Amino acid sequence: MAEVVPFKGVFFNVPHISNVSGEDLLAPPYDIITPEFKEELYEKSPYNIVRIDFGKELPGDDSNENKYTRAKQSLDRWLQDKVLVTSPTPCFYSYEVSYAMHGKEQKLRGFLGLVRLEDLGKGNIHPHECTHSKPKKDRLDLMRFCGANISPIFSLYNSPDRKTSSILSAINKTRPYIDAKDSDGSVHRLWTIQDNDLIRSIKNELEGKAIFIADGHHRYETALEYQREMREKEGITDTIKPYDYVLMFLANMADEGLTILPTHRLVRNIPHDALDSLSSDFDIQKMSGTFDISESIAGKRDVFGLYKGGDSWYKLIYRGKGISDAAPALKDLDVIILHELIFKKMGIYDNIVYEMDVNKCVSLVKEKHFSAAFFLNPTQVEDVERVALASLRMPPKSTYFYPKLLTGLVLNIFKNTF
Repeated sequence: MAEVVPFKGVFFNVPHISNVSGEDLLAPPYDIITPEFKEELYEKSPYNIVRIDFGKELPGDDSNENKYTRAKQSLDRWLQDKVLVTSPTPCFYSYEVSYAMHGKEQKLRGFLGLVRLEDLGKGNIHPHECTHSKPKKDRLDLMRFCGANISPIFSLYNSPDRKTSSILSAINKTRPYIDAKDSDGSVHRLWTIQDNDLIRSIKNELEGKAIFIADGHHRYETALEYQREMREKEGITDTIKPYDYVLMFLANMADEGLTILPTHRLVRNIPHDALDSLSSDFDIQKMSGTFDISESIAGKRDVFGLYKGGDSWYKLIYRGKGISDAAPALKDLDVIILHELIFKKMGIYDNIVYEMDVNKCVSLVKEKHFSAAFFLNPTQVEDVERVALASLRMPPKSTYFYPKLLTGLVLNIFKNTF
C-alpha cells in the first residue's frame, strides 16, 4: 500500500538572500544540463543548487576532494548560514508550472511529499522504463555524501475524485513562497501546505493509490539501494527511518496539464538496403518539399518518419497489428514496434542516440554525424499506466514528460525529515 507523508522540507531562505531571484537559485534536472548551461548556472549565484546536485569535476579530484565532497560542504554551509532553512513542522508543498504547448497555456499541478519505498512492481509503486547503470551510480554517490534527496521524482496517480486537486487549486490562488521562470519560459511556483486538515485529506486520498514513476527511475532505484546499504549498516528495526522514504512530486492523471513529448532516435549506421528490408512490414511513402516531419505523422499510431539525408524523407506506415510475441500491454506501442521490429531487424538496437529536436536530428544527419534519424509520436499517459500496472518496462527514453521540474524548490535532508 503506497504511503505518502508530509515532511520538514528544506528550502531557500528567500528573504535572507539579498538581490537573488528564484531563477538564480534553481536548476533543471541534472540529466538535461549541458556543460555550457552548467557554467551559466554557476555564474548565476554562489547558491545555485547545481553546485550540490550536479557539481563540476575538477583537475586533481580524488577520494578526499571531489564534486560529492564539495556538494556536502556546500549543503552544510548553506544550512549553517541560513541560506537554506527547514520547515518547523512536517508539510506538503503545492507545486504548479504554467507553460505553453502548441500555443496553448497549460498548468501542471501537483504536490511534493515523501513516499515510502517499496520494491518496484511488487507493491503500489510502478516503473515504466528501463534504466542505465551509470546515472544510478552518480545519484547514489551524491546521496551517500549528502544524506538527502536533492531533486524530486516526477510521479503520477489516478484519482477521478480530484479532492487533492481541488485543495491545490484553492491554495494556488494565494501568493507563492517562491517563483522562478525556467529557460523555456515556464513559470514554477511553490506553496507550503501546513494545515493539518488539508494534510490529512491529501494523505487519505492517496492511501492505497497506485503510483507511477514518470521521470526519475534512476533516483528511485538509487533510493532503494541506499536504503539497503543503510539497513545493512544500521540493522533492520521496527523504527521507520528517513531513508525509508523518497521525495516525490505527485500529479493526478485525471487533471489536465500533463504533456508527454516524443524522443527521436539517431543511428550511426543503417544498412544500405534499409528500405527494402522495411518494405515487408511497412508501406513506405517518399516525402519531398517539407521537413515538418512531426506534423506529418502527428496523432497517427504505427506511423514513423525516417530521414537518411538529402532533400526527402520517408513515412513508414506499419501494416501489422502489433508485435505478436510481445506482452499484450506492450505489443501495440510505437516505441516497441520501432525498437523490436525496426532496430533489431537492422542490427542497430544498441547503437542509438536520443534527441528531442526534429530540426537538430535532420541537421545532424545532413552533416553526416549520423546516418539516419527515426521519428515517432509520443507515448500516451494511458500507455504508461497500462504498462506499469502490468509490471513491464518500455525501452529507455520512451517518454519525455514536460515541463521538467526544477531542482532546489524543496529538499529532503534525512537528519531533518521528521
